[in-house]
Amino acid sequence: MDWNEAWSKIGTGTKTTRRVSAAGINRVGSVGGRALDAGARLCAPVAERWDAEADRRAKARTPEALKTLMKAQAAYNAARVTERQASAQRRLARSNNTNPFAAARRAAATADRAAAKGRQAARSDLKSARAEYPATLTSVAVRAHAVHSVPAAVATYALSTPLDWATWPLATSVGLVAAHVGTLFLGRRQAVTVVADESMSAEERQLMERLDPSYWVEHAPGRGLGGTVSTPPALEPGGIRCEIRLDGTWTLKSLSDKADSIRALLGARTALRMRITSASRGGWAVLSLATRSAAAHTSSLWTPDRIPADPLTMSLGLDTETGEEVLMPFDERLLISGASGTGKSWSSRPLMAHAHLRGDLVLIDGKGEEANVWEEVCRVAVELEEIEVAIDLAHAEMGRRKRAMKSRRISVWDGRQLTVVIDEGQVVLAAILRDKERLQRLIELSSLGRSRGVVLWWATQYPVTDGSAPGVHKMIAPNLLSRLSLRVAGTTQSQVALDDCAHYAPHQIPTGKEYRGHGYLKGYGPRLIRTWTLDDAGVQALPESFWGPAEAPAEDAPAAPARPKLALVKEPPPTPVEPAAAPAVPAGLNETDTAVLQAVVDGATRQKDVVERTGMRPGTVSKAVSRLVTSGHLLKAEDKSLSLPAEEVTA
Repeated sequence: MDWNEAWSKIGTGTKTTRRVSAAGINRVGSVGGRALDAGARLCAPVAERWDAEADRRAKARTPEALKTLMKAQAAYNAARVTERQASAQRRLARSNNTNPFAAARRAAATADRAAAKGRQAARSDLKSARAEYPATLTSVAVRAHAVHSVPAAVATYALSTPLDWATWPLATSVGLVAAHVGTLFLGRRQAVTVVADESMSAEERQLMERLDPSYWVEHAPGRGLGGTVSTPPALEPGGIRCEIRLDGTWTLKSLSDKADSIRALLGARTALRMRITSASRGGWAVLSLATRSAAAHTSSLWTPDRIPADPLTMSLGLDTETGEEVLMPFDERLLISGASGTGKSWSSRPLMAHAHLRGDLVLIDGKGEEANVWEEVCRVAVELEEIEVAIDLAHAEMGRRKRAMKSRRISVWDGRQLTVVIDEGQVVLAAILRDKERLQRLIELSSLGRSRGVVLWWATQYPVTDGSAPGVHKMIAPNLLSRLSLRVAGTTQSQVALDDCAHYAPHQIPTGKEYRGHGYLKGYGPRLIRTWTLDDAGVQALPESFWGPAEAPAEDAPAAPARPKLALVKEPPPTPVEPAAAPAVPAGLNETDTAVLQAVVDGATRQKDVVERTGMRPGTVSKAVSRLVTSGHLLKAEDKSLSLPAEEVTA
């Protein structure tokens, strides 16, 4: 390795930047520490070159190379013996015969020259064998220092007198040895650049120190992570981010399987969210630790000002890692999942408010609590009869729009969007599961309504499609392409909640109030989103807008009844019957109860008939009927039909 390569490797691979608080500057930023860091930068190329050469020599010292060296050494020794013997025979021939042209002398000279050439060839082979099996760099250094240390010691002894000990030769030699050792020590020391950061917590300091490459490489093999190398970590608005190089057979999946080992290596707390994702290049992974939230300094309260200018999008919340606003399609069918206490209703309200202000909204509330807030703002359905009426009306509206689109020759509805929200899905399904016709209408709303401007949003605590009490029907779930999942119970719920993005692992979102309203959006990436929230006062401040079925166009109106056929014989007209006097409505009731009771007096037998006669909202009619039944002014049969008490009819 040359000097330029050494400097490059030091500059890109071994320098570490650590951000510490002011309290930690005294520990790592003292004068002595800064001096050592400065020396480390100067000596690092020397140490890097030394280590590279030592590593090369160690790898070259293989058993095969050793055998080759031993054979070359034996051949060289044999060649030397042969040369000595040939040289001795040549001298003997010279002494026995004085004629330089004698055959004996010429033969001895030829043999001597051949033996010399054989020794030179054996020596060349030995030199090559020694290069292939080099001595260790430490032994070479010891021999090199011995070359000057031994003469220096002798010179020091020779120059000394009993009264004056001349130490400069030996001191110089010892200084050379110390300089060599010190250079290697400083060059192998990890340089640290200290940057004060008051906002960094003690936990973040510890994590960044353990993500440092020097600590990681030293301790990773003990945790079964040998072959992985971290890069200097960075503190970002969403927490700590660090890239990890995957050497050998390591893959992203195998590293993800070692998440517990990584957590133990870093000493991270169990509740700290840790995410391992692929990097922008192969052979690398990205480790993210959510030590902070980029959305922490922004209010989560939704206001109408957050409605995007694009009419086809709506704002969901903020990315906790980048702080960027997350948008999602407004005209897409949606599944919202979240266990009890995760903030599902509060996270759904801003989306519903957007749908209410940008179009028409119908809330079908299986439990009823959420309808208490929305009943003065939009059309709600809580009781079974109201739910049935809402489904029927939405399905009829979908059919009416289909006919209107055909008459106008358009393929996509260009009017106001009607958003039908189901919450809680498990309760609504349980109520209509045996009603095959109405269930089919609900399935058709999910599959056919989008192009006709009728969009279904489904919210449930139980994102499962199987079992006796599914949270979403198995024929409806595949049609809900947009999916938002807050924390759910387990892996089965995660699979339904996010479909092919279940690896985001919404079931691993930590519990606690600080994580309410936090979830993942399918297709956005495994980055946690803090959704907007809307309180009761914010909902009640929205303008009132109650959707009702539109009037059918002339071409959709039912045909007029056929004219009666003429008869030759005129039948006598029927005898007129005097109508019975309508029972009087009791006094003392409020205006709403009086109107409902008057509708029943006029012949309404169902709550939906009362809604049509009075024009009031279904929720208001339902509460009025309950009060009248409790007070005894109305009777409600098992088939939900309404009637007057016997004494009022008699009166």
